[in-house]
Amino acid sequence: MMDAIANVDIDPKGIFKYILIQLKSEGAQKFVVRGDAQSEYHADVMDKFGSYPNVKARAVGGGRINHDSSAKSLFVYGYSVGFGRADHTKTVEILKAAYPDYAIDYSNDGY
Repeated sequence: MMDAIANVDIDPKGIFKYILIQLKSEGAQKFVVRGDAQSEYHADVMDKFGSYPNVKARAVGGGRINHDSSAKSLFVYGYSVGFGRADHTKTVEILKAAYPDYAIDYSNDGY
């Protein structure tokens, strides 16, 4: 069931809030990344995620992503006031699998 849920769903460009979501179902788990510029708060990103049968979803942290599609780069940084700082190393790992030809880095600095 969780295989049908995309690992990454972020805006194609810009600076926006993102959250790292932990999914659990029948003893299995995975993490997914969601982010968009339309969401004013990190909780709005989570609200848009929706629900799936037999899958429990929990936001485990957030931050911001700077997505420069023309330069093929992603920069992950900052934190969420409501959910705390995501494990940016885990976020970068997930993004690298989805964007193998991108330069991807992170910083724990910034808001």
